[in-house]
Amino acid sequence: MSSLDTVPGSDGRPRCRWCAAAPEFEDYHDLEWGFPVADDLRLFEKLCLESFQSGLSWRTILVKRDNFRRAFAGFDFHRMARYDTTDIERLLQDAGIVRHRGKIEAVIHNAGCAARLQAERGSLAAYFWQFETNPASRAPAQSASVSPDSIALSLRATWTRVTKRSSRSMTSPAASLSAALAFAAIEASTTRSTTRSVSRGT
Repeated sequence: MSSLDTVPGSDGRPRCRWCAAAPEFEDYHDLEWGFPVADDLRLFEKLCLESFQSGLSWRTILVKRDNFRRAFAGFDFHRMARYDTTDIERLLQDAGIVRHRGKIEAVIHNAGCAARLQAERGSLAAYFWQFETNPASRAPAQSASVSPDSIALSLRATWTRVTKRSSRSMTSPAASLSAALAFAAIEASTTRSTTRSVSRGT
């Protein structure tokens, strides 16, 4: 990767150019972005946060992440699946998160779907990782945001298809968003940026 594709961080190490947009992005880039996720709760958290991010900046969500974790029981989808109208009203009054009724109801609904999918498949990770693309077919890191593989993957790995096959439906527009994010989580975690080796010194 050329120097034109990176920017020096606060510590002088090169990182992807998007890291310059906010100071919070440096740690996110170094410790999370592009790393595979196999833990079901962390994977569900990513899907939920991406749902809340719709129409907003990722920085907005990142700075509120601890608040989201507190409000949604650490994204324990078994606990979230039991949320009722009282919990929804509580969340709508929580200034520390994004108070959008449709998104809140969607992630609660998705929690129930996640619990059922885990019971059926053994884990969320086992389901989503079956759609991992062949490393040999991927575009060079940082060269493309969309590829034929990612488009095909978005159609194959969506929650909408999962729930449809199980005679379950998503009840909110925001819920269909998190469906598309199933492939995004995998695409991000399996596409390596060459700044990873530079910034981490490996």
